This record gives sequence, C-alpha cells and structure tokens, in this order.
Amino acid sequence: MTRRILIVSGKGGVGKTTLVANLAYALAELGQKVVALDANPSTPNLGLHFGFHLAPRTLHNALRGEAEVEDIAYWHPFGFYVVPGSLSLEDIKNANPEKLSEITLSLLGKADFVLMDCAAGLGKETISAIEACDEIILLTNPDLPSVVDALRVLKVAEGMGKKSLGVVVNRIKNARYELKPSEIESIIGLPIIAQIPEDKKVAESIALKRPLLDYSSSSPASLEIKKLAHFLVGQKFEYKRKSLLGKILSFFK
Repeated sequence: MTRRILIVSGKGGVGKTTLVANLAYALAELGQKVVALDANPSTPNLGLHFGFHLAPRTLHNALRGEAEVEDIAYWHPFGFYVVPGSLSLEDIKNANPEKLSEITLSLLGKADFVLMDCAAGLGKETISAIEACDEIILLTNPDLPSVVDALRVLKVAEGMGKKSLGVVVNRIKNARYELKPSEIESIIGLPIIAQIPEDKKVAESIALKRPLLDYSSSSPASLEIKKLAHFLVGQKFEYKRKSLLGKILSFFK
C-alpha cells in the first residue's frame, strides 16, 4: 500500500524540505520504495537539495498537463525517486496546483511512500497539497509562533479528513526560552514523534547538495531522522556506533 505523506508547517523556514530530502533517504535505506515530491509550485526547493534543479521536465510540466509522472521522476543514486519543481518564473504560469491529487494518485501501487514537501501557510497551494495526501506530519520549531501556526494547519487538515501522524520538532537548541515538548504536545494535541536538534552539518550538506544522512550519517540530526523513518515502518531503531576502522573510512569518504 502506498502511503502519501505530506510534511507540513504553518510557517516557512522550519525545515520541511530538509526533512523530506533526508527522510526519503532514510526510508530507502530501510528497503522502502520512495518518491520525494516537491508539492510547492511557487517556491520549489527540493530539487536544489538533490542537484535536480536544472531537470528538463518538472512537476510544473505535469501541473500544466504536459507530462506524466513517469516523465518527471528522476532516480537518485541513493535509491529513491525525486520529482522536482522548476525554478523558472515562467513555468509557474498556467501551472494548476489542483492537479497534485491526480499526480499523487498516479503513484499508488508504484511506491511504498510518497513524501511531499509543500508551501508554508494555508494558501491555495498548501490546500491542494493537503488534498493530495492521506497523512500529514506536522513540522514545527520549538517557539510559540511556529506551534500556533502548525495548530492552524492541523485543524484544516483534520477538517479535510486527513490522518495526523504526529509532530516533529526541528532545530532544537535546548535553550531556556524554547517551548518544552510537553508544552508543544499540550498546545497541538498530538504526540511528538521526533525531536531534531540544531545541527551545523545540515547547512553544510545542503551546500554540497548531499543528503545529511550521507554527508554525516551519525550526526545528531541524522540519527533522529533515522529514528523517525523506523517509526514510520514500524521498526525499532537501534543505533550502532562505528568501529575505529569505520570512522577512518568515513573520514576519507
């Protein structure tokens, strides 16, 4: 059964694209067939994370009815497909975000997971992305504006009949001014399923167009994303520390 999961937040800059990119890799490592899809027509960034930003055909071609999903899905050497968006302003014209449901439905039976990145807020594009999924994961930072905005998105998604898997809290610095996990769960009314710490390796991996889990597989953020992937497939995550030889080989990789 194909699971269409949307990573969604109430505001921008909380880390949706980074999570989609690395969660796709983590699930592929677990033997899952994965498609990472950029469902953000106006400001697509997923392709940048993988080096597919100059792809000849993109999501926008499909949104204009010019291509099928098979024409815009690109195989990544780490074991999953990527459906990027176009960075051209011209391509935004006549791109109908309401076709997202049709596109994701065409992937049913062809993948185990369709992970979708989407625009922030509750505009037309986000609503179309919510319509195109079956389940959502709420992403927030540990601050009140992020959490309150995430709650608004949750209420809309639930009103549309979508299943909520839980909350992922990203960029945790363990500062005294941050909301505690119990406070976030109390406000949103959902369990926290992952707590991803602030990690300088994330910015480095984005600059190199490499998934964080490949660039620094044992970094704090990587481990928490791997744990989330195990949660989604119903497996227990057990971290095995690398041997000295393993560390040496990773250093020279």
